[in-house]
Amino acid sequence: MGTPKTIASEEVHAAIERLATGISTRHPDRKDLLLLGIANGGIELACRLARRLDARAGTLDISFHRDDIGRHPIPKEFVASHIPADVHGAMVVLVDDVLFSGRTVKAALDELFDHGRPAKVELAVLADRGGRLLPVAADYCGLQLAASPVEKVVVRLDTTNPKRDTIRIEPAPALGLKPAV
Repeated sequence: MGTPKTIASEEVHAAIERLATGISTRHPDRKDLLLLGIANGGIELACRLARRLDARAGTLDISFHRDDIGRHPIPKEFVASHIPADVHGAMVVLVDDVLFSGRTVKAALDELFDHGRPAKVELAVLADRGGRLLPVAADYCGLQLAASPVEKVVVRLDTTNPKRDTIRIEPAPALGLKPAV
């Protein structure tokens, strides 16, 4: 713990490029490829990857599938799912900024299958911080981070100025140490 660690935009951009290269290598024909950014952290990342890959991108809202909805009610401003193509038979890549416990991915899969049955589902994450509570692994990972369960990983992908992109590992607040989920 201690002082926050910041990963600068150059390293963030290199990680995004690794994701794009990995997806492109595995899917040279992107006709049925659909990138779905998990709201809210994966939306901008999915858009950037879609531009690099010339693929379709959409948004997956997991608010109604969260297993902690009693403790974290659905916010007034939420991003509705927007899936630009039929998921039935599609090759779907779920995209998120940080992989931690695996609960977000589980909720995303529940939401996705509410819309149809894809041919295959893969997972791309900008940063894997470890600490899984569910058996989930990313198919594509930009960065592996070492963060303790009580630290918070904050990703900022600036939609107007990518030079301000950062990833920060922040120490837990002095009071009420709780794992970041």
